[in-house]
Amino acid sequence: MNGLKLYFKYLGVLLKSTMQYKASFFLSCFGQFLVTCNSIAAIYFLFARFQSIKGFSFNEVIFCYSIMQLSFAITESYARGFDTFSALIITGDFDRLLLRPRNLPLQVLGSKFEFSRIGRLFSAIILFFYGLRFGNIDWSVLKIFTIVTMLLGGIAVFTGLFLIYAAISFFTIQSLEFMNIFTDGAREFASYPISIYGNKILRFCTFIIPYALFQYYPLLFLFGKYKNPALAFLPLLSFLFLLPAYLFWRLGVLKYKSTGS
Repeated sequence: MNGLKLYFKYLGVLLKSTMQYKASFFLSCFGQFLVTCNSIAAIYFLFARFQSIKGFSFNEVIFCYSIMQLSFAITESYARGFDTFSALIITGDFDRLLLRPRNLPLQVLGSKFEFSRIGRLFSAIILFFYGLRFGNIDWSVLKIFTIVTMLLGGIAVFTGLFLIYAAISFFTIQSLEFMNIFTDGAREFASYPISIYGNKILRFCTFIIPYALFQYYPLLFLFGKYKNPALAFLPLLSFLFLLPAYLFWRLGVLKYKSTGS
């Protein structure tokens, strides 16, 4: 509980710092909103040429896209500290965090919060409700549960990826840009139903980095393409991805040697 109080204090300080430059903040939010609009335009023109992709309609793909964008925007907002973690090592600020008798991951999370992602979050929420309204979902309690677990599963997977991204910095000092393939890159390519990329990619996104567990399989159940209710619970398996990610982080902490000035 004390750790959470400290985290929210960090957020308060970061918010006050951000709002010192209100014009910059609101322009950044608007820019993030426009980024999503550009992607939606690309999807729209694609479906203007093709009526469906692998059996998925425009409204279904929009909902799929919104799940990825919501999950990523929420995670990137609060887990930005892990994304920029290498800077803490380079400057030696991580040593200071180690000396504090506080939860270490919470301190890293509290070191950075991207309030400007509100713009992307807002656009994703609009698309989310658009997909719900026009996606032709046959509603039930289980399907409401499915939507909630899809969002939570997406947040869990992206959190795990940011954690791995940070842990790599213990061994390389500088963060490796190739990890953006699995975070920013995934936000785009996994915005479509993963089956469109073929079975090899689908297997990779099921057993290695489990995007499909919270995106593709529950989507099939949600839109009635498969009736098996077990698909509704697959997003819960996404939380297992956090375990190896956290263990890798702990290994990095144990191997850490100070490099800052």
